[in-house]
Amino acid sequence: MDYIQGWYEGNADRMQRALHPELAKRIVRTDPKTGRSNFGTMGALTLITSTRMGGGTNTPAAHRRTDYRLLDIYESAAVARVDAGDWVDYLQLAKWNGRWVIVNVLWELRPQSP
Repeated sequence: MDYIQGWYEGNADRMQRALHPELAKRIVRTDPKTGRSNFGTMGALTLITSTRMGGGTNTPAAHRRTDYRLLDIYESAAVARVDAGDWVDYLQLAKWNGRWVIVNVLWELRPQSP
């Protein structure tokens, strides 16, 4: 899968190939002062740039999980789950110009081991 392999390899071309240009990747965060939820959001360009800068290459090989599961597919829409090193992604994909691309991601960090 270009998305997660591209991240770990630092291969921005693979990452770009996996994403729709209007991607929204979001995580729910809690403001420690107010206790209210808000979104941390990144777009395709941020994710591609982070990949190019080697963000995923810093993950030790032993922690590089690449488990993914297709949860549902109908016509040109699909939902998948990626179990990565320190996080879980829920992907919404669309068949766009004949190929599958990631349009939206909702993700969550795994709890850190003590």
